Amino acid sequence: MARTPKKTAPKPAAAKKPAASPKSVSGYGSGGVETVISVEEVTRQAAAMADHITVESLDAMANNDPYLTIEDLKAGYGRMEILHDLNLRVGRKQSLCLIGPNGAGKSTILHAIFGFNDIFSGSIKVGDGPNKKDITKLSSNQKLAEAGIAYILQDKSVFPNMTVEENLWMGGFLMDTPAKAKEAAEKVFEKYPRLAARRKHQAKVLSGGERRLLEISRALVMDPEVLLVDEPSIGLEPRFIDMVFEILHDLQHGEGKTIIMVEQNAKKGLEFADIGYVLVSGELAKAGPGDELLKDPDVGRLFLGG
Repeated sequence: MARTPKKTAPKPAAAKKPAASPKSVSGYGSGGVETVISVEEVTRQAAAMADHITVESLDAMANNDPYLTIEDLKAGYGRMEILHDLNLRVGRKQSLCLIGPNGAGKSTILHAIFGFNDIFSGSIKVGDGPNKKDITKLSSNQKLAEAGIAYILQDKSVFPNMTVEENLWMGGFLMDTPAKAKEAAEKVFEKYPRLAARRKHQAKVLSGGERRLLEISRALVMDPEVLLVDEPSIGLEPRFIDMVFEILHDLQHGEGKTIIMVEQNAKKGLEFADIGYVLVSGELAKAGPGDELLKDPDVGRLFLGG
């Protein structure tokens, strides 16, 4: 006898999923943005907002007495030119923050100042008054020893298997004797007791904030006049970011260091710096006091997340 096929209950209609709300993501600044745009589109829009910037206006931002100057610089890597006739001015004891989309040439400026890339034309000079020293063709070691320029690299530049103490000694590698390097390291320990308490610990066991403090401290062993700081907030928790910027503030305002910084967290960088430059495709698109750029609607839209 044939079986009657068993009837199955119809499946309930699938509930419609609510439309996804726009995802809030963090842009170059710390605010949320509802639309994600590509680096190429940021670059295009940033180029469209570019101002006509004169050397005289850059001099004025440096109080008409720049300590470090870059003049019509063309620089890059191998045969690739990244910076195109770039001008830069920063006064002694001032801070300058470089912002812009990825690939704009921000780190390339730091590399050019310190001697990490190829310079095709133009000049880099440092010093007070009209008798500045041309450092364009000096090696990195010469720029540190003779011109007082130190480079603080991005995260993970410490020697992880060396102790905190040994890392600081490495900061004085250009000094005449190891004894002088150790003496200079002790001065740094006096300034930062938090590091002194960990002097015999291997660097790899330090927290992210402590590692960044060690990176900054190692650059201070040679007592430089100019600090080139590459992405000081990268990879850090907010509480450590605040700590690092407090240290940099003290180095500028307490010890009179001149600071040139690249910072992806544009809001934090511009809040800190006396001067801000917006770089686009290896050229200067905007320049002004940091607090004024924070209020600029185009800068806010493209780099501050709002």
